[in-house]
Amino acid sequence: MVQQNDFQKQNVLTAAAGRRTLTGAAFALALMALFLAGVQNPDPAWGKFWMIRPLLVVTMAGALGGFINYMLLHYHRRLGIHKGIAVVLSALIYVVGLWLGSVLGLVGTLWD
Repeated sequence: MVQQNDFQKQNVLTAAAGRRTLTGAAFALALMALFLAGVQNPDPAWGKFWMIRPLLVVTMAGALGGFINYMLLHYHRRLGIHKGIAVVLSALIYVVGLWLGSVLGLVGTLWD
């Protein structure tokens, strides 16, 4: 009976981490899609599918930021960090991750 409870608890934690990761990825994807929608006349040298790279890279950066947010907020006591500091730190990590993902995704196109 104890093993079944541990298994059920593990599924709940995995689902929570997945939701946080998907939320981070969805927010990043929406932000980058909104940014790229403003491009009126892209350079023909960029190719036909130039938007795919920034969308994928920024989405992955957002997913990683969401997962780091989950890890910091779930394990803040084990790490010895106050919850308020963990929230601010995870938000800062998410924003820096989105910025770096945007730079890596847009290099060679809009980021020159």
